[in-house]
Amino acid sequence: MKVDGRAGRDDPGRKLFVGPKVRRIRRQLGISQTQMAAELGLSPSYINLIERNQRPVTAQILLRLAETYDIDLRDLAAADEDRFFAELNEVFTDPLFRPLDVPKHELRDLAELCPSVTHALQRLYAAYVEARRSEATVAARLGVRDEPAPVAVNPVERVREFIESNRNYFPELEEAAERMRDEVAAGEPDLFRALSDRLRERHGIIVRILPIEVMRDLLRRFDRHRRQLMLSELLEPSGRAFQVAFQLAIMEVDAPIEEIAGRHPDLDDTARRLCRISLANYFAAALMMPYGRFHAAAESLGYDIRVLGQRFGASFEQVCHRLTTLQRPTARGIPFFMLRIDHAGNVSKRFSSGTFPFSKFGGTCPLWNVHATFDTPGTIVTQVIELPDCGRYFSVARTVNRPATPYPLPQPRYAIGLGCEIKHAPRLVYSAGLNLSAEATPIGVNCRLCERENCSQRAEPPVTRTFVLDESTRGVSPFLFSNARAL
Repeated sequence: MKVDGRAGRDDPGRKLFVGPKVRRIRRQLGISQTQMAAELGLSPSYINLIERNQRPVTAQILLRLAETYDIDLRDLAAADEDRFFAELNEVFTDPLFRPLDVPKHELRDLAELCPSVTHALQRLYAAYVEARRSEATVAARLGVRDEPAPVAVNPVERVREFIESNRNYFPELEEAAERMRDEVAAGEPDLFRALSDRLRERHGIIVRILPIEVMRDLLRRFDRHRRQLMLSELLEPSGRAFQVAFQLAIMEVDAPIEEIAGRHPDLDDTARRLCRISLANYFAAALMMPYGRFHAAAESLGYDIRVLGQRFGASFEQVCHRLTTLQRPTARGIPFFMLRIDHAGNVSKRFSSGTFPFSKFGGTCPLWNVHATFDTPGTIVTQVIELPDCGRYFSVARTVNRPATPYPLPQPRYAIGLGCEIKHAPRLVYSAGLNLSAEATPIGVNCRLCERENCSQRAEPPVTRTFVLDESTRGVSPFLFSNARAL
């Protein structure tokens, strides 16, 4: 019997049914079942049974697949499947689809069998949401011309989608960053000075730290004509090194960045520019924290974020972001997810190399203690959380400050949440002494998608259930709902 849902997925003794993925790989290779059977040393009938999920895939067959066809075994893992299912589940909770009452198991099957269709549906829904949000503008445009107004596509989501499709890992940039780091760090322990020297010697660009009276609202500005990279005095040392590394990415790694961005044919000009900036940022982090040394240090230190930051001259946020990129096949780190929120709960950064089902059209659950970090600034807090599908995760959270601002402007503050599946938690220094099997905090993806009852933090009823109004009762939650699906 095929296993559905999160429960039991991490049992090492469970049988692995990945027939649709084997079929998809075979079709991508353009070979028949008979040919695959011959190359793997199996019978055609057995391949047929595997593809129909009537036989499990053993460890031996997995190794044969990897060796024979040079494929990454992550292509047979559940990470993408879970992410696609979470996206479909969020889309089909919209009132537009609720009358169809599509069963969850059908959405799971679609995510497994047709990931490309899942991806297309998600993009179509994203365009629909954008159009709905800008309804007034569209109506005004339609009032003055006959042709339909164009639907704007959010470039931020488009680039996030592109990064997620690459599992937040770009080997070309990693290799280029390691080569450059070996060159600049040969005789200069001060990374900022070493990178500044490289800009001056190779490109004739002078790095200047300027007072706020000159920079005003800017943290970084490159004057192309004067060949000067101007940085604000408000930047911390880690921020200064990062900005110089970013400039080096623009000057020396432009070709790989352009080639990677060109892999996404549907990026418009705005999204392509944003993608290039994101990839340059990726390179800058890889230059500050070169893969081999950073991965080895992370493993030996139990992923201690503060110590890693001290060793590599990076901020708490920079280290957390870097930890989500450790996906080199020969030296993988823990598959982390990360988000950054402000005091109002707005998500301004979201990355995942794991299976955590972030919502693309809403905020996060207030019961996740990443929000509570604002009450204890600078203090690291941990939590075991459990989603409605029984998936358990371990999270580490802390507030961070942005570059200083002059008085009386408010000091920007964000909260960073870093997490992983519970099975990886024992590898983290933060789990020492904790009972990871104890009761977890039940959370949801967000209120509109969560069907947990009696939640005192609920901000709105779930869109998937019928809203109940009863003048004679008042529960701990101001929003009561029945188990009947909303129409």
